Amino acid sequence: MHPAIDSEWGGEIMILVRQEIGDVLRSFRQQKGQTLRQVASKASVALGYLSEVERGQKEASSEILASVADALDVPISTIYRTVGDRIAVLEGIEVPSAFPDVVPDELIAEVEPELSLR
Repeated sequence: MHPAIDSEWGGEIMILVRQEIGDVLRSFRQQKGQTLRQVASKASVALGYLSEVERGQKEASSEILASVADALDVPISTIYRTVGDRIAVLEGIEVPSAFPDVVPDELIAEVEPELSLR
């Protein structure tokens, strides 16, 4: 059984999102050739805590995830999308190759000036 699936939860299958997040973070870190210590230092996160996050033992806050994503030089949206795709596979949902445009026009108008400065 996949480690992110907990079958002990009331007889139903429950997907452990924290396990998927940890697996994705570890995968990106290893792809970048960085050690846990290097990423923890860059992200200003305790080494032991980041290790627990990668092993799916701790839930990371959005702030911690953003810091780790920045340390890995991976957009947080890429991390969340990868996690979402993995969860969809575990749920037996076909992952579309192209995502529909679901970003509200108001949000685009709000951030567009900031994006043009980059």
